[in-house]
This record gives sequence, C-alpha cells and structure tokens, in this order.
Amino acid sequence: MGTRSWVTGGPVNSPFASPSGLIGRLAGRFMYYTNRQEEVLPVLDLRPGESVLEVGYGPGALIRLLGRTDAGRVCGVDPSPDMLKLAARRAGGADLRLGTASDTGFPDGSFDCVVTVNTVALWPDLMDGLRELRRVTRAGGRVVIAWHGGSARSRIAKTLRLPEDKLARIAEGLSELFDEVKRHELKNLTVFAARDGS
Repeated sequence: MGTRSWVTGGPVNSPFASPSGLIGRLAGRFMYYTNRQEEVLPVLDLRPGESVLEVGYGPGALIRLLGRTDAGRVCGVDPSPDMLKLAARRAGGADLRLGTASDTGFPDGSFDCVVTVNTVALWPDLMDGLRELRRVTRAGGRVVIAWHGGSARSRIAKTLRLPEDKLARIAEGLSELFDEVKRHELKNLTVFAARDGS
C-alpha cells in the first residue's frame, strides 16, 4: 500500500485503507453494509445551509445520509478512485473528490463541519491529518472523528477498537487545535467532537 499507520508504525496492508480492484470493491460493499454511520449524525449538529466535508467517504454510506440532511453543501475526499466510482452512485449532488486527511485539496475555512468515520487509525501521521482538518474548518466550526468502539460494541468494533493511549493522543491532538473537545461513546463508535470557539 505504501502507507504506514501512526497507530502501529507499520505498513497498512488492509484492503479497507485504500480499496482498489475486485478485492477493494468487495471491501467497499462490506463497509457499506456493516458500518452503521447514522448514529454519528446527531453529533455533527448540522444546521440548515451549512457545508460539510466527509474525509474517507468509502462506498458512500455517510455521504448518502448527509445528502438527506438540510446541509447546503456536501463534499467528500477519499484516496481510492474505486471508492469514488462506488460512492458517486449514492452521492446525489455531493462534490466527491480524491484526497486524503492530510491533503483534502480544499481552501482554508471551507466547511462548517468536517467528519471522518473509521479512518483515523489508518492515517500515516495523526497531527498532519488533524491540522489539515482544522485548516479547512471555518471559524466557529467543528470536526468530528469517529472510530470503531462505543458502548455496545459489535464484534467488528471490539476487534478494531483503539487502546486508550491512542484515543488519548487523538484527544490531545484535537485539544491543541480546538477550544473544546468532547468524547462520546455511541453504540458502535467512539467519537471525538472538537469545536472552534471563535
């Protein structure tokens, strides 16, 4: 794959990291049907007309849900061309592009809300990703980062949940960049919601 995870320090060999080819498409379909991302929507606190960016949209499950909200603009970036094709079928009017957490390609202060679900542990550099998400977030905006975990953990979430020291690093990194950081334990996700107090 050519990338390393900040969590393990080792290479990311998962087909879920940057899905491609037949195995990647199968991984995308698996993600679409097993990742229950609707539970993250209330944490986003989206208001009518706001702009939202999803980083790592994969097969487009959350993009599809975001398109049903009152958001004024829905955008997404993902490193996989195969996922772009798959997600485009569900995107409605969303602006989907190729990009990563550390290089979204959007201008400074483009979004009221930035969200990423089940990608943070796959990033090569945690702080590079967090700084980029902060850069594209408007003054007064928020960033929501979710990873497998939560209070009623599914089998998948139990297997993939991060140890507390790694979760603490995410919280600390967000606290360096935002005025307020809250942790939420949803059913199958551990979520950090960071807000700029400007």
